[in-house]
Amino acid sequence: MKFFPACLLLVLAATTAVRAQPSFSATTVPSREIVTDAAVRRAAYLKRVQEVIDYRANLVNRADPGGIDLAAVATMLARHEDPKFCSEQVIRLMKAPGTGPFWMFPVVCVTYMGRDQLSPEAKKAMRDMWRTTYQIRGDTENHWAMYYISLYLISEMYPHEPASSWFTGKSSEENLAESREYIIHWMDLATTVGQGEFNPVHYIGEYACPLMFLASWAKDPAMKTRGHMMLEWIFADLAEGTLNGVPVGSHARTTDESVIEPSNSLAAYFSWLLFGNVPPPTGFGGWGIYFAPAAANYEVPEVLYRIAMDRDHDFLQQDLKRTRRRWRYSDVLFAPIYKTTYMRHDYAVGSFQGGMSDPIQTHVWDVTWAVPNPRAQHNVMFSMQPESSARSMQTYFTGYPEPMIGGAVNLAKPSYDSPDKLLGGSPYEQVFQDLDTIVALYDIPPGTRFPQVNGFFSKDLTHLTEDPSGWIFAQGGNAYLAYRPLAPYEWTQSHWAQAAIRDSRLQSDSLKNGTILQVASTSEFKNFAAFKAAIVALPLEFKLEPTPTVKMRTLRGKNVVVTYGAAPVVDGQPLDYTKWKLFEGPYLNAEKGSRKLTMTYGHLQRVLDFNTVKITDSVLP
Repeated sequence: MKFFPACLLLVLAATTAVRAQPSFSATTVPSREIVTDAAVRRAAYLKRVQEVIDYRANLVNRADPGGIDLAAVATMLARHEDPKFCSEQVIRLMKAPGTGPFWMFPVVCVTYMGRDQLSPEAKKAMRDMWRTTYQIRGDTENHWAMYYISLYLISEMYPHEPASSWFTGKSSEENLAESREYIIHWMDLATTVGQGEFNPVHYIGEYACPLMFLASWAKDPAMKTRGHMMLEWIFADLAEGTLNGVPVGSHARTTDESVIEPSNSLAAYFSWLLFGNVPPPTGFGGWGIYFAPAAANYEVPEVLYRIAMDRDHDFLQQDLKRTRRRWRYSDVLFAPIYKTTYMRHDYAVGSFQGGMSDPIQTHVWDVTWAVPNPRAQHNVMFSMQPESSARSMQTYFTGYPEPMIGGAVNLAKPSYDSPDKLLGGSPYEQVFQDLDTIVALYDIPPGTRFPQVNGFFSKDLTHLTEDPSGWIFAQGGNAYLAYRPLAPYEWTQSHWAQAAIRDSRLQSDSLKNGTILQVASTSEFKNFAAFKAAIVALPLEFKLEPTPTVKMRTLRGKNVVVTYGAAPVVDGQPLDYTKWKLFEGPYLNAEKGSRKLTMTYGHLQRVLDFNTVKITDSVLP
C-alpha cells in the first residue's frame, strides 16, 4: 500500500477542483491510496459534501418553481442561499404535503436547516403539516427508523404542545416517549441479534440520513450520541463489506440495477462520500443528497477509514444478521442470517446460508471482482432461484393477501413476478461458503411458480469457455472463475436490469439443481489453462436425486460435503452456526447480545458501547 504525503494531495485537490462536471460523470476514478494526514482527509470529505450540495442546488430552475422539491430547498439552505425564495417554495410544497417516512425526514431536514433562515410563514406551514396530514408509518425496518426519528426530532423542536396539534392525537411528550422507546428498541435489536435490512445497498440512505439528523439535532445528549453511534455502526458494516468502495456479497435490500452493477448504488455513494475510493452513482444516488446538508457534523474516524481502504490483505468476516419481520406462516418473528464475506485484493466472495430473508430485494450470494474503473461494469457472478409466491409475500408483508404479487409489481418492484429476474430470495435455496468456494443447492417442489435456476454471466467476462468436464470457465479482472452447473441448462438473457440484454443468463429448469463456484487470483497460476487444469483435477462427486448433494475438495484443500436440508460438513466436522458471533473478523468484532462493537485496525481501536452509550478510542500497544 502506497501513502501520499499531504502536500502532494493538496496539490492534487487544487487541480481537480477546476473540473466542471460532477464526480459521477468524470472519466477519472478516485485514488485508492491511503491518505495519512487527517486534516487532508477531512478537507477532501468536506469538499465532496459541498460538491453534492452545490450539484443539487445548482439544478434549481427559478423559472419553473413547480419542479423544486425539498432536496433543492435543503441544499439551498445549506448554502444560505436566498431564504426568501426557499420560504416561498416551502409554503407551496406544504399546500399539498405527502405522507409517510419518505416525506417526513425531508421535511425534518428542511425544518432544521431553515431554523434561522425561513420566514415565520414557512415555518408555520411546516408545523401545521404535522397537525393536518396523517403520516403513514409503513411496515419495514427502514420505514420505522425514518418515521420515529422524524417524529422524535420534530416533537423535540415543538415541546409541550397538546395532542390536538399533532396528527398522532398525542402530545409532544407522548410522541417523544413513543419515538424514543422504538428508536432504542430498534438499536438494541440491531446491536444484539443483527440488523434485519442488513448491508442495504439501495436503502442505506434511509438509515444514514435520519441517523445523521438525530446525531446533529437531538437535544437529549444520550439520543444525540445514540444517533452518532448507530450511524457509525452502519458505516462500519459498509466499510468492511466493500471492495474498493463497491458493495460485495449478500444484501437484504438492493435493486435490479445495482445487483448486476454494484457501483451504481446508494451504498457506493456513501463509500465515495466517506472514503473517496469509488466514483459515485449517477445523481449522487438520490436520497443520499439529504445526508449532505448535515454531513459536516460527522467526522470519519481513522480506524473506519483504514478498514474501508486497505484491501492488500485477505480477510474473512462472519456476521450475524436477521431476516425481515415475519407476519404469517412462521413460528419465529425473524430468523437468524449467517453472513460470510471473504475479501481479497482481486475479488470478494460473499453469501448467507440461503432460505428466505426478503422475497423481493434479497441478494443471497455473489463473487465480485475488482476493476480499475467500476463505472458501467457488471463485475459479479451468481445464481438464484426466481421464486414468486403470494404465500412468501404474505409472510413478510402486512397487506391483504389477494393483491400481494400485483401490488409488488405496481409498487416499483416490476421484476418480482418474472421468471428471468436476477433479484430476490427463495425458500428452496441453500448456500454454503468456504473462503472462495460457493456451493448453492436447490430443491424446488413440483408446481412452484418459475421452477428454475438463473445464473448471471456478465458482459465484462473474458475467456468464457464451456469445458467438456462440465465446468464453465471465465475471467473477470484479475480473477479466474469456475462455475459448475449441476443440471442441464441453456443460454438466454434477462430484461430486468439496466443494459442486462448485453449480459447472459444461464437457465436451468431442473427442480433438483445446484451451482458450484470457485474463484482464484490470476497471480496464483501460470496462466488460464493452468487454472482450468487445477479445477478439473479437484475431486468432485454430486447427485441430485433424491436430494441434491455435493462432495468435493476445494481449491484451498478443504473436503466439504453439502446436502440440501442438512448442515454442511467441512473436513469431517458439521458447521455449527449457533456459535457465530454478531461480528467476527480482523476488523469488526462483537459478541451476540453484547450491544458493543469493537473496530480495530493495527494499533487503532474504537468501541461503540450501547450499554454505556459511549464511544471510546484507544491506541493498542
